[in-house]
Amino acid sequence: MGREALNSDTVRGSVEPSRGSIEDYVLADGTIVVPDGVMMTSFLEGNRAAFGDAPAYRFVDYSSDSDGQIIELSWNSLWSQVRSIGARLQQVTSPGDRVAILAPQGVDYVSAFFAAVHAGNIAVPLFAPSLAGHAERLAAVLADAKPTVVLTTTAASESVRSFLRTLPADERPRMIAVDAVPDSLAAMFTAAARDTDDIAYLQYTSGSTRTPAGVEITHRNVCTNVMQMILAGDLEMGIRGVSWLPLYHDMGLIMIMFPALCGNHITLMDPMAFVRRPYRWIKRLAEESATGPTLAAAPNFAFELCAQRGLPPKGESIDLSNVVTLLNGSEPVTMSSIEEFNAAFAPYGLPATTVKPSYGMAEATLSVASIAPDETARVIHLDRDQLNAGHAVVVDADAEGAVAHVSCGRAIPNQWVVIAGADGDEMADCHVGEIWLHGNNIGRGYFGRPDESQRVFGNKLQTRLEAGSHAEGVPDNGLWLATGDLGVYVNGELYVTGRIKDLIIIDGRNHYPTDIETTVSEASRAVRSGYVAAFSVPGGHGEELVVVAERAAGAGRAEPGPIVDAVRAAVSRHHQVRVAGMRMVAAGVIPRTTSGKLARNACRTEYLAGRFDR
Repeated sequence: MGREALNSDTVRGSVEPSRGSIEDYVLADGTIVVPDGVMMTSFLEGNRAAFGDAPAYRFVDYSSDSDGQIIELSWNSLWSQVRSIGARLQQVTSPGDRVAILAPQGVDYVSAFFAAVHAGNIAVPLFAPSLAGHAERLAAVLADAKPTVVLTTTAASESVRSFLRTLPADERPRMIAVDAVPDSLAAMFTAAARDTDDIAYLQYTSGSTRTPAGVEITHRNVCTNVMQMILAGDLEMGIRGVSWLPLYHDMGLIMIMFPALCGNHITLMDPMAFVRRPYRWIKRLAEESATGPTLAAAPNFAFELCAQRGLPPKGESIDLSNVVTLLNGSEPVTMSSIEEFNAAFAPYGLPATTVKPSYGMAEATLSVASIAPDETARVIHLDRDQLNAGHAVVVDADAEGAVAHVSCGRAIPNQWVVIAGADGDEMADCHVGEIWLHGNNIGRGYFGRPDESQRVFGNKLQTRLEAGSHAEGVPDNGLWLATGDLGVYVNGELYVTGRIKDLIIIDGRNHYPTDIETTVSEASRAVRSGYVAAFSVPGGHGEELVVVAERAAGAGRAEPGPIVDAVRAAVSRHHQVRVAGMRMVAAGVIPRTTSGKLARNACRTEYLAGRFDR
């Protein structure tokens, strides 16, 4: 397929183009161009014609079989379901209506999502009400998105119906069980008039520091970001994938885009199936990579979990030599987790270059920066006092006050990343500022929030560096996304240092919560590593530091006094700040977002409400 075919009148849903090659999207100068008329679902029919009954999406169901029961969705079946569900939606919705997916992880979720998009609606990928502890968030998102229809499955329909009854009567959407929609409806599907810059779906933010907002992701955003990831990782167009990530999360959702846009297939699992037995993920990676290069992504905790509990059973042999990329993102990346994972799986052929520390966010569809395909993860150490003052000064690892930071590499192709000061001026390398982004993968804005969209997505650089500007190639009037993340360039590589809203300011000095949380985790074995929240609260003489820490396994009955004393001493020694309040809580008590991130603001609210005072 040549570029002429992509630019022809195959647009607006009348005729579906077949899959292309990388050259169809990349100009000679490296610019990624998604031709007008190409949609996120443009290649489904072409894939069906090319692959027929071959699998498109596999789901390994461990709910009734500890070895996993494989449920396959072929390209023929996917195309039929997309059209039949889409036809049903067209009977009860208008173009542009929001359609929420409240279904369990599985192939029905995939069909529902693509059907909503292909029908001309705006998909809202969410989760079934059975996800513990997140009913309030689900209600808030539904109130914001105001979907006309909710798509679910027959098995989940009763819980969804019960949940919808809790909503005001005039806000209850229609419910459709997608597995009950007859295939015969496919003949009634009508091609929807769509544009490449139309909204395909709303990706709701995790809400770790704010009320969840729906990022408007267009067809161009998705196609661009997938191509950026392929180029950045030097991947094949038909790369295989294995993912346990929730499909309502930006990282999990982008994984299912690879087959849709590039062909081949992906194997999916339920997140809890992975958490209970991490080896399930490792085993599927080995099986998939036996037939071709394989891609996966996971947050940092997963790598440590696999190293500790995901090794093959004694006597079982696996080969991971063809697992080419494991993106590590979504939460702060630690070098110790990567080193532990590499050491554990190097004997099984895992290349040292496989794990890729990365930076991304929902507002950018997903990926923003990563290390190069032939590079291994690396860490630098920065002076704590200088970093808190806004300067990155590299020191030896054993220097007093040395803080480890893992490199996120460089911006992916056609993604511009600058460090901006408070006045919108581009900051020089080694100066900490807010990370700003520009590129065709950046979403349109926040759904229904014009003022906030303008404030976050509509920024302009006031000045650029005369030499070494990271904005080179962006028009002077180009708009930038202000991420709310703090970062710095050191030797041309991006390092993310924290969130602006999470920054702890006491007595005029800045402290990064992740830095303090690491100190707390290392202060006592009774503290569950990685499950610590540090934040500030109003005190008698200004802001004061509070720490909430979960108890490590086996420390449930340990006296809190010595633990608190050890933490206070460590924080005072390393950060010169007093811990005004500390609470030791049981495992699982610290609130986290639906994607597993620490919800420090929610933890602060619960602390102030006295919920940790027992």
